[in-house]
Amino acid sequence: MSKKTKKETKAKENIKTQKASQKTTEKLQKNKTDKQAEKVKELEQMLKDEKDKYLRLYAEFENYRKRTAKEKLELFETASEKVIKNLLPVLDDFERAIAEMTKNKENEMAKGVTLIYDKFKKILEKEGLKDIEVRKGDSFDPDIHEAIAQVPVEDKKMINKIIDIVEKGYQLGPKNIRFPKVVTGR
Repeated sequence: MSKKTKKETKAKENIKTQKASQKTTEKLQKNKTDKQAEKVKELEQMLKDEKDKYLRLYAEFENYRKRTAKEKLELFETASEKVIKNLLPVLDDFERAIAEMTKNKENEMAKGVTLIYDKFKKILEKEGLKDIEVRKGDSFDPDIHEAIAQVPVEDKKMINKIIDIVEKGYQLGPKNIRFPKVVTGR
């Protein structure tokens, strides 16, 4: 073989080697790129999962914060409930005393007791106490009223209606602390 042929053969072999090397490099780079793409997808999925966890945790925390704020507000509104409940019989006694004094024509004494009663009631109202409005002839509602007796009535229109109010009912803020005790018709 001549030198030229040897050189050509060697050159061809070098080209084949270079092409094979280049193909191997390309395959390695493609594998590397594929692995990197997989890794990127995996990391993106992990990031998405972590964001989802964060958003759920944040939403839970916001719900907790709102719930505790609402509970605190309710607690402040009804903190004096026990004391006010214990004072309601005194309020009832004042009303009965005023009614008796007026009936027995003790007007001067009734005026003095009425002044004390009004002052006492204003203090309780300032704390959030409200009367539950009930009138004779209103329809009986078991969610609002407490029936202590039923009496037979001649007028059919008065069936399930309030005939008499035995004891007033009161609310403290949005909560009923004593339901009005009523007599209904049957």
